[in-house]
Amino acid sequence: MERIKEVIVVEGRYDKNTLSQVVDAVIIETGGFGIFNDSQKRNLLKKLAESRGLIIMTDSDAAGFMIRNHLKGCIAPELIKHAYIPDIYGKERRKSAPSREGKLGVEGMSPQVILEALSRAGATFQGPEHREDQSRISKADLYRKGLSGGENSAALRKELMKKLELPERLSAQGLLDVLNAIMSREEFMTLQL
Repeated sequence: MERIKEVIVVEGRYDKNTLSQVVDAVIIETGGFGIFNDSQKRNLLKKLAESRGLIIMTDSDAAGFMIRNHLKGCIAPELIKHAYIPDIYGKERRKSAPSREGKLGVEGMSPQVILEALSRAGATFQGPEHREDQSRISKADLYRKGLSGGENSAALRKELMKKLELPERLSAQGLLDVLNAIMSREEFMTLQL
């Protein structure tokens, strides 16, 4: 599995699932057209773009390009890389019929096609020497800070997300992913809650 520095933005959960089987990266879903009305998620993407850079990987249909263009208008262009999947006609396994345009989306792409698209986009692939697992924020760190597994954990997470200007609907795992994208473990451990 290839580790990628940038945050990858996809349309939905099936795209995220497919990508997470191919790359080790922070992957954020737009929720389809939901991104148009979700200022919290757009702010999160701006923050992630500033700290890690973004790779936008949407479907190659009209909807995918609308979402891509919307994000291009919200985030500084120098912080964005664009990964384009090829026009391949067919239908995804889980669907009973092909999409309106008849093209496969990100979820229907093979691992090799995904890696090639990311490579063409200029993704920063990090080898084993860049693995920072020992310095990454862990679930145990969230527990130590009272952000998971405790009676008041949800309220503390909500307070932290508000302080960091993050979307309030992040799950504990989503919060962990974002925290690892925007700060070091040392910075996290010194945070005052």
